[in-house]
Amino acid sequence: MKKQWKLPAAVAILSLSGCVATSPDYDARFGDAVRTVSAEQVIAPNASRNMDPVKGIDGKAAEGTMREYAKGYAQPQQQSGVFTIGVGSGSSR
Repeated sequence: MKKQWKLPAAVAILSLSGCVATSPDYDARFGDAVRTVSAEQVIAPNASRNMDPVKGIDGKAAEGTMREYAKGYAQPQQQSGVFTIGVGSGSSR
């Protein structure tokens, strides 16, 4: 006789557990991860107000560097046989 009420009671308890309101807990912290990561990615928030020129490379050198960089994509180097990677010069045991 006791087994007859255990199954309906378990089903009722499991069904009611779906009605527990967890949304307010989640909504209170919604977006925290995105705000934290965004804040961590900013090194210098006031960098746009800095009127000092960038030091290190002049315009002509930068232009030449970028031109050579772009040439690498216009005329890519030929690749050796991709199927021969790791094949060949090893010794047999």
